[in-house]
Amino acid sequence: MKNLDDLYDALSTPTAGAVDSLSRLDGDVLLLGAAGKLGPELAIMARRAFDRTGRANRVIAAARTFEPELAARLEAAGVRLATADLLDDRMLAALPDAANVIYLAGKKFGTTGAEHHTWALNTFLPGVVASRFRDSRFVAFSTGNVYPLTPVTGGGADETTPPGPVGEYAMSCLGRERVFETFSHRYGIPVAIVRLNYAVEMRYGVLLEIARAVHAGRPVDLTMGNVNVIWQGDVNAMTLQLLEHCNTPPLVINMAGPETVSVRWLAHRFGQLLGRDPVFTGQEQPTALLSNAARAHRLFGYPSMALPGLIEHTAAWVANAGHIHGKDTHFQQRDGQF
Repeated sequence: MKNLDDLYDALSTPTAGAVDSLSRLDGDVLLLGAAGKLGPELAIMARRAFDRTGRANRVIAAARTFEPELAARLEAAGVRLATADLLDDRMLAALPDAANVIYLAGKKFGTTGAEHHTWALNTFLPGVVASRFRDSRFVAFSTGNVYPLTPVTGGGADETTPPGPVGEYAMSCLGRERVFETFSHRYGIPVAIVRLNYAVEMRYGVLLEIARAVHAGRPVDLTMGNVNVIWQGDVNAMTLQLLEHCNTPPLVINMAGPETVSVRWLAHRFGQLLGRDPVFTGQEQPTALLSNAARAHRLFGYPSMALPGLIEHTAAWVANAGHIHGKDTHFQQRDGQF
């Protein structure tokens, strides 16, 4: 991946599994909150998968606003655009009906000091949207932050682990799940809830943050000493396949990489690739925010891009000063403050 066009293509190329699933899917696909980090290439992947099957199902990306470059890229790929503030009842009602809704809306960064807005977006809004699209099926994104910190030797929290959210962001995300669960029971809405951590690509994510710190000679924080990472392209493909697995009560599924990866080891590996000696701060703890994604891997197979390739692509991107989103994950936070 030498440039943004290569990255866009890699993130939006549908897997065989995604094409197979969408070949059986009835109805259009509507992505809500589609202008963020996940939505654009997910929408384009859906369009490309439908095109490979020769099917004319519409893919509609909805967001409050679209940057002109993004709007042009989505429309060139055959994705239809809809602008709406989801908190505006009239704009929400005016969105086109769709049999399949992928819910990406929410807020994480900037929660501290504006907790009320985070709760409105993460917990109140899902109920309004679920009521509006009660005849649809939903894949709704949540986060692994709803889990407590678990021992690094334990394989991570699985879907049977009781939630233990730390901080108002994580609590509001658990609220999102409970609201979707309520409306699933009330109206018989088939739902799948995705607990994601941590998706990575060249412009964003845990690997990028560690690689950039090593490259710049900045200390790598070991406070959260172990992580899971998964290629965003694999998340996109699994998300499309999940539309076939929505259920009531909702299916809850972790999306994460199969490895529990040492942050210290990652820093040393990036040091080898970038010609730098990593510098560290903090000390590893016996617990971390970790997810066990065995259920997802059983359904969809292991990620197509394995950890060594992710590391090498990220190192090359950093060495060549590739474009980045400029937003950190704050994965080091153990107190839930974002």
